[in-house]
Amino acid sequence: MSESAPFRTGYVAIVGRSNVGKSTLLNRLVGQKVSITSRKPQTTRQRITGILTRDDAQLLFVDTPGFQTRHGGALNRSMNRVVTHALAEVDVVLLVTEALRFSAEDRALLGLLPAGRPVLLVINKTDKLSDRRLLLPFIDKMSREFEFAEIVPVSAAKGHSVEELARTISRYLPEQPALYGADEITEASERFLATELIREKLFRLLGDELPYVSAVLIERFVMDGALRRIDATIIVDKESHKGIVVGAKGGQLKAIATKARIDMEQLFGGKVHLEVWVKVKSGWTENPQLLRQLGHG
Repeated sequence: MSESAPFRTGYVAIVGRSNVGKSTLLNRLVGQKVSITSRKPQTTRQRITGILTRDDAQLLFVDTPGFQTRHGGALNRSMNRVVTHALAEVDVVLLVTEALRFSAEDRALLGLLPAGRPVLLVINKTDKLSDRRLLLPFIDKMSREFEFAEIVPVSAAKGHSVEELARTISRYLPEQPALYGADEITEASERFLATELIREKLFRLLGDELPYVSAVLIERFVMDGALRRIDATIIVDKESHKGIVVGAKGGQLKAIATKARIDMEQLFGGKVHLEVWVKVKSGWTENPQLLRQLGHG
């Protein structure tokens, strides 16, 4: 960076339909796991900011839930509000799609994009293309769908062209000093990150066995010297779901807790004592008081 080049800082919304790889892209850009990933759609339920500080810019990424057009429950309405609020507050928008796939849900998001802000189309999952020659016609097609400031093909899973994407985003940020320290990677609290890591393990280990209606509530998060003592409750909708989470002789629940604890210790840089229970709360996704308690109010 030349001495005369201005430093740029700004907020960047990452939007797209469910399961296009938004959280994976955020984690790859930031270089750490700050947003959970799984094969299940609707994994991300809340706004999470990841921070990438470069020599010439600080990029503050806002990861959002996939916008829900098919379901009208209280939880999904809450998730959709997160998307629209995020779009209203940022300097740049990344619309993430899958290579060679642009659905009606993708097109519906175009109508939500804010006027007067640069929108970059990020074509993800290019590593899955059997013939990369198909990418150019798809880029040409997408350039006629919307007036994108830039179109950048990437593979978030493999890291291909992610550095190029970061450089491109930086050019569109406003000139202003950094808002966070160079070593900070998220503004989310450790308590929130603990919740997310447990949820990730829940989705990853149980795959398609567990319905989407499950959540995690941190009951206690205290520092005992250098040790973090965390008590968490996994909330499910039915008694049968509880049996799935607990598993034979408690083995599934133990595996979830162990894997989550290992990730927490790596992310927090210290020892963690984690206790996890499972409770049944029928209809929790339509319970406004519980939704507020879980951060979806």
